Amino acid sequence: MGNRRMFLRLITGSLLRRSSRMLAALLAVGVGATVLYGMIAVYLDMPDQLEREFRSYGANLLLVPSGERGIMSLGDIAAAARALPREKVLGIAPYRYESLSLNRQPVTAAGTSLKQAKKTSPYWNLEGAWPEKLNEMILGAEVAEYLGLAPGREARLSGRTRDGKQFSADLRITGTLKTGGAEEGMIFLELAALERLLGGKGEAGAAEVSVAASAEELERLAEAVHAAAPAVTARLVKRVASSEAKVVDKLQALVFLVTAVALGLTMICVATTMMAVVMERRREIGLKKAIGADSRSIVLEFLGEAAALGLAGGAIGALVGRWFAALVGESVFQRSVSVGFYVAPAVILLAAMVTVLASLAPVGKAAGVEPALVLKGE
Repeated sequence: MGNRRMFLRLITGSLLRRSSRMLAALLAVGVGATVLYGMIAVYLDMPDQLEREFRSYGANLLLVPSGERGIMSLGDIAAAARALPREKVLGIAPYRYESLSLNRQPVTAAGTSLKQAKKTSPYWNLEGAWPEKLNEMILGAEVAEYLGLAPGREARLSGRTRDGKQFSADLRITGTLKTGGAEEGMIFLELAALERLLGGKGEAGAAEVSVAASAEELERLAEAVHAAAPAVTARLVKRVASSEAKVVDKLQALVFLVTAVALGLTMICVATTMMAVVMERRREIGLKKAIGADSRSIVLEFLGEAAALGLAGGAIGALVGRWFAALVGESVFQRSVSVGFYVAPAVILLAAMVTVLASLAPVGKAAGVEPALVLKGE
Protein backbone atom coordinates (compact mmCIF):
# COMPACT_ATOMS: atom_id res chain seq x y z
CA MET A 1 0.00 0.00 0.00
CA GLY A 2 2.91 2.32 0.82
CA ASN A 3 4.53 1.73 -2.56
CA ARG A 4 1.27 2.51 -4.36
CA ARG A 5 0.79 5.68 -2.39
CA MET A 6 4.36 6.76 -3.14
CA PHE A 7 3.84 5.97 -6.82
CA LEU A 8 0.70 8.12 -6.93
CA ARG A 9 2.51 10.97 -5.14
CA LEU A 10 5.34 10.81 -7.70
CA ILE A 11 2.90 10.98 -10.60
CA THR A 12 0.83 13.78 -9.06
CA GLY A 13 3.87 15.81 -8.13
CA SER A 14 5.39 15.45 -11.59
CA LEU A 15 2.18 16.54 -13.29
CA LEU A 16 1.73 19.54 -10.99
CA ARG A 17 5.34 20.71 -11.36
CA ARG A 18 4.89 20.82 -15.13
CA SER A 19 1.31 22.02 -15.08
CA SER A 20 1.71 24.54 -17.92
CA ARG A 21 3.14 21.96 -20.30
CA MET A 22 0.80 19.21 -19.19
CA LEU A 23 -2.18 21.55 -19.58
CA ALA A 24 -1.60 21.61 -23.35
CA ALA A 25 -1.59 17.81 -23.45
CA LEU A 26 -4.66 17.68 -21.18
CA LEU A 27 -6.56 20.04 -23.48
CA ALA A 28 -5.54 17.98 -26.51
CA VAL A 29 -6.80 14.79 -24.87
CA GLY A 30 -9.96 16.58 -23.73
CA VAL A 31 -10.69 17.87 -27.23
CA GLY A 32 -9.98 14.46 -28.73
CA ALA A 33 -12.21 12.75 -26.17
CA THR A 34 -14.98 15.30 -26.82
CA VAL A 35 -14.88 14.60 -30.55
CA LEU A 36 -14.67 10.87 -29.85
CA TYR A 37 -17.73 10.97 -27.57
CA GLY A 38 -19.75 13.03 -30.04
CA MET A 39 -18.77 10.89 -33.02
CA ILE A 40 -19.49 7.62 -31.20
CA ALA A 41 -22.91 8.91 -30.19
CA VAL A 42 -23.67 10.09 -33.73
CA TYR A 43 -22.26 6.88 -35.26
CA LEU A 44 -24.44 4.65 -33.08
CA ASP A 45 -27.58 6.77 -33.39
CA MET A 46 -27.15 7.76 -37.04
CA PRO A 47 -28.96 4.76 -38.62
CA ASP A 48 -32.10 5.40 -36.58
CA GLN A 49 -31.94 9.16 -37.17
CA LEU A 50 -31.47 8.77 -40.92
CA GLU A 51 -34.15 6.10 -41.18
CA ARG A 52 -36.63 8.56 -39.70
CA GLU A 53 -35.25 11.37 -41.86
CA PHE A 54 -35.66 9.28 -45.01
CA ARG A 55 -39.30 8.71 -44.19
CA SER A 56 -39.91 12.21 -45.55
CA TYR A 57 -39.18 10.70 -48.99
CA GLY A 58 -42.08 8.29 -48.81
CA ALA A 59 -42.97 4.74 -47.84
CA ASN A 60 -40.33 2.02 -47.96
CA LEU A 61 -42.59 -1.02 -47.72
CA LEU A 62 -45.48 -1.90 -50.01
CA LEU A 63 -48.20 -4.39 -49.11
CA VAL A 64 -49.90 -6.07 -52.10
CA PRO A 65 -52.30 -9.01 -52.42
CA SER A 66 -50.80 -12.48 -52.68
CA GLY A 67 -51.89 -14.55 -55.67
CA GLU A 68 -53.97 -13.29 -58.59
CA ARG A 69 -57.04 -11.91 -56.81
CA GLY A 70 -55.80 -8.33 -56.95
CA ILE A 71 -57.50 -7.14 -53.76
CA MET A 72 -57.04 -7.73 -50.08
CA SER A 73 -59.16 -6.99 -47.05
CA LEU A 74 -58.40 -4.30 -44.51
CA GLY A 75 -58.38 -7.12 -41.96
CA ASP A 76 -55.45 -8.73 -43.80
CA ILE A 77 -53.63 -5.39 -43.78
CA ALA A 78 -54.28 -5.06 -40.04
CA ALA A 79 -52.89 -8.57 -39.48
CA ALA A 80 -49.79 -7.64 -41.50
CA ALA A 81 -49.39 -4.45 -39.47
CA ARG A 82 -49.37 -6.44 -36.23
CA ALA A 83 -46.28 -8.29 -37.48
CA LEU A 84 -44.37 -5.01 -37.62
CA PRO A 85 -42.79 -3.38 -34.53
CA ARG A 86 -45.30 -0.73 -33.48
CA GLU A 87 -42.66 1.75 -32.31
CA LYS A 88 -41.02 1.75 -35.76
CA VAL A 89 -44.15 2.09 -37.89
CA LEU A 90 -44.72 5.74 -38.78
CA GLY A 91 -47.80 5.19 -40.94
CA ILE A 92 -49.85 2.65 -42.92
CA ALA A 93 -52.06 3.92 -45.74
CA PRO A 94 -54.34 1.48 -47.64
CA TYR A 95 -55.20 2.39 -51.24
CA ARG A 96 -58.08 1.40 -53.48
CA TYR A 97 -57.79 2.55 -57.09
CA GLU A 98 -60.77 2.88 -59.43
CA SER A 99 -61.19 4.21 -62.98
CA LEU A 100 -63.96 6.82 -62.89
CA SER A 101 -64.98 10.02 -64.65
CA LEU A 102 -64.66 13.56 -63.33
CA ASN A 103 -66.78 16.05 -65.24
CA ARG A 104 -67.03 13.35 -67.94
CA GLN A 105 -63.25 13.06 -68.24
CA PRO A 106 -61.55 9.73 -67.34
CA VAL A 107 -59.57 9.85 -64.12
CA THR A 108 -58.03 7.47 -61.58
CA ALA A 109 -59.62 7.84 -58.16
CA ALA A 110 -57.67 6.70 -55.10
CA GLY A 111 -59.50 5.99 -51.88
CA THR A 112 -57.28 6.01 -48.80
CA SER A 113 -56.94 7.13 -45.22
CA LEU A 114 -55.75 10.67 -45.86
CA LYS A 115 -54.57 10.97 -42.25
CA GLN A 116 -52.24 8.00 -42.77
CA ALA A 117 -51.27 9.13 -46.26
CA LYS A 118 -49.87 12.33 -44.78
CA LYS A 119 -47.60 10.16 -42.61
CA THR A 120 -46.43 7.79 -45.34
CA SER A 121 -46.02 10.57 -47.92
CA PRO A 122 -44.92 13.70 -46.03
CA TYR A 123 -43.43 15.10 -49.25
CA TRP A 124 -46.93 15.76 -50.61
CA ASN A 125 -47.44 19.48 -51.16
CA LEU A 126 -51.10 20.40 -50.81
CA GLU A 127 -52.43 23.79 -51.80
CA GLY A 128 -55.67 24.20 -49.92
CA ALA A 129 -57.06 21.98 -47.16
CA TRP A 130 -57.37 18.27 -46.51
CA PRO A 131 -60.88 16.80 -46.87
CA GLU A 132 -62.82 16.56 -43.63
CA LYS A 133 -66.11 15.20 -45.00
CA LEU A 134 -67.05 12.27 -47.22
CA ASN A 135 -68.30 14.59 -49.97
CA GLU A 136 -64.88 16.26 -50.36
CA MET A 137 -61.78 15.39 -52.39
CA ILE A 138 -58.40 16.71 -53.51
CA LEU A 139 -57.17 16.80 -57.09
CA GLY A 140 -53.73 16.13 -58.47
CA ALA A 141 -52.22 19.28 -59.99
CA GLU A 142 -52.37 17.86 -63.53
CA VAL A 143 -56.05 16.94 -63.20
CA ALA A 144 -56.91 20.36 -61.77
CA GLU A 145 -55.06 22.15 -64.58
CA TYR A 146 -56.52 19.98 -67.35
CA LEU A 147 -60.11 20.38 -66.14
CA GLY A 148 -59.71 24.00 -65.02
CA LEU A 149 -60.79 23.27 -61.48
CA ALA A 150 -59.70 24.97 -58.26
CA PRO A 151 -60.28 24.49 -54.52
CA GLY A 152 -63.72 25.57 -53.39
CA ARG A 153 -65.49 24.40 -56.54
CA GLU A 154 -67.52 21.25 -57.06
CA ALA A 155 -67.03 18.55 -59.68
CA ARG A 156 -69.16 15.57 -60.68
CA LEU A 157 -67.65 12.14 -60.10
CA SER A 158 -69.36 9.31 -61.97
CA GLY A 159 -68.87 5.66 -62.85
CA ARG A 160 -70.27 2.19 -62.19
CA THR A 161 -70.65 0.43 -58.87
CA ARG A 162 -69.60 -3.15 -58.19
CA ASP A 163 -73.15 -4.18 -59.10
CA GLY A 164 -72.86 -2.50 -62.51
CA LYS A 165 -75.16 0.38 -61.64
CA GLN A 166 -74.39 3.89 -62.83
CA PHE A 167 -73.76 6.51 -60.16
CA SER A 168 -72.82 10.18 -60.01
CA ALA A 169 -72.06 12.48 -57.11
CA ASP A 170 -71.01 16.10 -56.73
CA LEU A 171 -67.91 16.43 -54.58
CA ARG A 172 -66.31 19.58 -53.27
CA ILE A 173 -62.64 20.21 -54.08
CA THR A 174 -60.66 21.21 -50.99
CA GLY A 175 -57.15 21.33 -52.43
CA THR A 176 -54.74 20.51 -55.25
CA LEU A 177 -51.82 18.15 -54.78
CA LYS A 178 -48.26 18.55 -56.08
CA THR A 179 -45.84 15.64 -55.67
CA GLY A 180 -43.74 15.60 -58.83
CA GLY A 181 -45.02 12.06 -59.44
CA ALA A 182 -47.97 10.05 -60.72
CA GLU A 183 -50.19 11.33 -57.90
CA GLU A 184 -50.64 14.59 -59.78
CA GLY A 185 -52.71 12.71 -62.37
CA MET A 186 -55.15 11.28 -59.79
CA ILE A 187 -57.86 12.39 -57.41
CA PHE A 188 -57.90 11.41 -53.74
CA LEU A 189 -60.74 10.95 -51.30
CA GLU A 190 -61.37 9.04 -48.13
CA LEU A 191 -61.64 5.28 -48.60
CA ALA A 192 -65.01 5.34 -46.80
CA ALA A 193 -66.28 7.88 -49.35
CA LEU A 194 -65.20 5.70 -52.28
CA GLU A 195 -66.81 2.65 -50.66
CA ARG A 196 -70.05 4.54 -50.19
CA LEU A 197 -70.13 5.36 -53.91
CA LEU A 198 -68.93 2.03 -55.33
CA GLY A 199 -69.63 -0.61 -52.70
CA GLY A 200 -67.13 -3.34 -51.83
CA LYS A 201 -66.47 -2.30 -48.25
CA GLY A 202 -63.21 -3.12 -46.48
CA GLU A 203 -61.06 -3.74 -49.57
CA ALA A 204 -57.80 -2.31 -50.86
CA GLY A 205 -55.49 -2.99 -53.76
CA ALA A 206 -52.31 -1.98 -51.95
CA ALA A 207 -51.02 -0.38 -48.76
CA GLU A 208 -48.01 1.86 -48.30
CA VAL A 209 -46.06 1.45 -45.06
CA SER A 210 -43.43 3.78 -43.68
CA VAL A 211 -41.10 1.92 -41.29
CA ALA A 212 -38.03 3.30 -39.54
CA ALA A 213 -35.80 0.31 -40.33
CA SER A 214 -32.72 -0.57 -42.36
CA ALA A 215 -32.87 -2.50 -45.64
CA GLU A 216 -31.74 -5.70 -43.92
CA GLU A 217 -34.38 -5.32 -41.21
CA LEU A 218 -37.04 -4.60 -43.83
CA GLU A 219 -36.20 -7.90 -45.53
CA ARG A 220 -36.84 -9.73 -42.28
CA LEU A 221 -40.04 -7.78 -41.63
CA ALA A 222 -41.32 -8.63 -45.11
CA GLU A 223 -40.98 -12.32 -44.29
CA ALA A 224 -42.70 -11.82 -40.93
CA VAL A 225 -45.60 -10.02 -42.64
CA HIS A 226 -46.22 -12.88 -45.08
CA ALA A 227 -46.06 -15.41 -42.24
CA ALA A 228 -48.61 -13.44 -40.19
CA ALA A 229 -50.90 -12.64 -43.16
CA PRO A 230 -50.50 -15.15 -46.05
CA ALA A 231 -52.95 -13.13 -48.18
CA VAL A 232 -50.49 -10.21 -48.12
CA THR A 233 -47.06 -9.92 -49.75
CA ALA A 234 -44.66 -7.25 -48.49
CA ARG A 235 -42.29 -5.73 -51.02
CA LEU A 236 -39.46 -3.32 -50.39
CA VAL A 237 -39.45 -0.04 -52.26
CA LYS A 238 -35.95 -0.76 -53.57
CA ARG A 239 -34.97 2.74 -54.62
CA VAL A 240 -35.71 4.09 -51.14
CA ALA A 241 -34.28 1.18 -49.12
CA SER A 242 -31.07 0.89 -51.14
CA SER A 243 -30.50 4.66 -51.07
CA GLU A 244 -30.87 4.68 -47.29
CA ALA A 245 -28.31 1.90 -46.87
CA LYS A 246 -25.77 3.62 -49.13
CA VAL A 247 -26.12 7.00 -47.42
CA VAL A 248 -25.88 5.48 -43.92
CA ASP A 249 -22.74 3.52 -44.87
CA LYS A 250 -21.05 6.55 -46.40
CA LEU A 251 -21.87 8.86 -43.49
CA GLN A 252 -20.70 6.30 -40.95
CA ALA A 253 -17.45 5.96 -42.90
CA LEU A 254 -17.09 9.75 -42.82
CA VAL A 255 -17.70 9.83 -39.06
CA PHE A 256 -15.11 7.08 -38.59
CA LEU A 257 -12.58 9.06 -40.66
CA VAL A 258 -13.17 12.28 -38.70
CA THR A 259 -12.77 10.38 -35.44
CA ALA A 260 -9.55 8.74 -36.63
CA VAL A 261 -8.10 12.11 -37.68
CA ALA A 262 -9.02 13.69 -34.32
CA LEU A 263 -7.43 10.84 -32.39
CA GLY A 264 -4.35 10.97 -34.63
CA LEU A 265 -3.87 14.68 -33.92
CA THR A 266 -4.39 14.03 -30.20
CA MET A 267 -1.69 11.35 -30.23
CA ILE A 268 0.75 13.67 -32.03
CA CYS A 269 0.17 16.45 -29.48
CA VAL A 270 0.55 14.07 -26.52
CA ALA A 271 3.67 12.46 -28.00
CA THR A 272 5.25 15.87 -28.63
CA THR A 273 4.49 17.04 -25.09
CA MET A 274 5.75 13.86 -23.46
CA MET A 275 8.93 13.95 -25.54
CA ALA A 276 9.59 17.50 -24.36
CA VAL A 277 8.98 16.41 -20.76
CA VAL A 278 11.44 13.53 -21.15
CA MET A 279 14.10 15.86 -22.52
CA GLU A 280 13.55 18.26 -19.61
CA ARG A 281 13.88 15.43 -17.09
CA ARG A 282 16.93 13.70 -18.52
CA ARG A 283 19.09 14.74 -15.56
CA GLU A 284 16.40 13.64 -13.10
CA ILE A 285 16.10 10.29 -14.88
CA GLY A 286 19.87 9.88 -14.92
CA LEU A 287 20.08 10.66 -11.20
CA LYS A 288 17.34 8.12 -10.37
CA LYS A 289 19.16 5.45 -12.34
CA ALA A 290 22.46 6.35 -10.68
CA ILE A 291 21.00 5.75 -7.20
CA GLY A 292 19.47 2.39 -8.18
CA ALA A 293 16.22 2.95 -10.11
CA ASP A 294 15.81 0.49 -12.98
CA SER A 295 14.34 1.15 -16.42
CA ARG A 296 11.10 -0.62 -15.48
CA SER A 297 10.35 1.84 -12.67
CA ILE A 298 11.12 4.78 -14.97
CA VAL A 299 8.79 3.38 -17.67
CA LEU A 300 5.99 2.74 -15.15
CA GLU A 301 6.27 6.27 -13.78
CA PHE A 302 5.94 7.88 -17.20
CA LEU A 303 3.17 5.54 -18.27
CA GLY A 304 1.36 6.29 -15.01
CA GLU A 305 1.58 9.99 -15.78
CA ALA A 306 0.25 9.35 -19.28
CA ALA A 307 -2.61 7.20 -17.97
CA ALA A 308 -3.57 9.85 -15.38
CA LEU A 309 -3.47 12.50 -18.09
CA GLY A 310 -5.63 10.33 -20.35
CA LEU A 311 -8.20 9.56 -17.66
CA ALA A 312 -8.50 13.25 -16.72
CA GLY A 313 -8.78 14.33 -20.35
CA GLY A 314 -11.25 11.53 -21.05
CA ALA A 315 -13.44 12.61 -18.14
CA ILE A 316 -13.44 16.19 -19.42
CA GLY A 317 -14.23 14.94 -22.93
CA ALA A 318 -17.09 12.77 -21.66
CA LEU A 319 -18.67 15.74 -19.89
CA VAL A 320 -18.27 18.17 -22.80
CA GLY A 321 -18.92 15.44 -25.38
CA ARG A 322 -22.49 14.95 -24.22
CA TRP A 323 -23.19 18.59 -25.01
CA PHE A 324 -21.30 18.26 -28.31
CA ALA A 325 -23.36 15.19 -29.32
CA ALA A 326 -26.59 17.04 -28.50
CA LEU A 327 -25.41 20.02 -30.57
CA VAL A 328 -24.60 17.80 -33.56
CA GLY A 329 -27.97 16.05 -33.27
CA GLU A 330 -29.95 19.28 -33.14
CA SER A 331 -27.93 20.85 -35.97
CA VAL A 332 -28.05 17.89 -38.35
CA PHE A 333 -31.21 15.96 -37.47
CA GLN A 334 -33.25 18.62 -35.59
CA ARG A 335 -33.70 16.13 -32.76
CA SER A 336 -31.66 14.91 -29.81
CA VAL A 337 -29.17 12.07 -30.16
CA SER A 338 -29.73 9.05 -27.95
CA VAL A 339 -26.55 8.17 -26.01
CA GLY A 340 -26.08 4.88 -24.15
CA PHE A 341 -24.77 4.92 -20.56
CA TYR A 342 -21.73 2.89 -21.63
CA VAL A 343 -20.37 5.58 -23.99
CA ALA A 344 -18.85 7.79 -21.25
CA PRO A 345 -16.74 5.07 -19.56
CA ALA A 346 -15.74 3.72 -22.97
CA VAL A 347 -14.53 7.18 -24.04
CA ILE A 348 -12.56 7.64 -20.80
CA LEU A 349 -10.84 4.27 -21.21
CA LEU A 350 -10.12 4.89 -24.90
CA ALA A 351 -8.67 8.31 -24.10
CA ALA A 352 -6.35 6.73 -21.51
CA MET A 353 -5.31 4.01 -23.98
CA VAL A 354 -4.62 6.53 -26.75
CA THR A 355 -2.57 8.71 -24.39
CA VAL A 356 -0.52 5.72 -23.20
CA LEU A 357 0.07 4.58 -26.79
CA ALA A 358 1.17 8.07 -27.79
CA SER A 359 3.63 8.09 -24.88
CA LEU A 360 5.36 4.82 -25.75
CA ALA A 361 8.02 6.41 -27.97
CA PRO A 362 8.92 9.16 -25.43
CA VAL A 363 8.91 6.60 -22.62
CA GLY A 364 11.27 4.40 -24.61
CA LYS A 365 13.54 7.42 -24.92
CA ALA A 366 13.42 7.92 -21.14
CA ALA A 367 14.24 4.28 -20.48
CA GLY A 368 17.30 4.58 -22.70
CA VAL A 369 18.88 7.50 -20.81
CA GLU A 370 22.49 6.71 -19.80
CA PRO A 371 23.18 8.05 -16.26
CA ALA A 372 26.92 8.61 -16.73
CA LEU A 373 26.51 10.65 -19.91
CA VAL A 374 23.64 12.76 -18.56
CA LEU A 375 25.31 13.52 -15.23
CA LYS A 376 28.45 14.59 -17.05
CA GLY A 377 26.29 17.05 -19.01
CA GLU A 378 26.53 15.27 -22.37
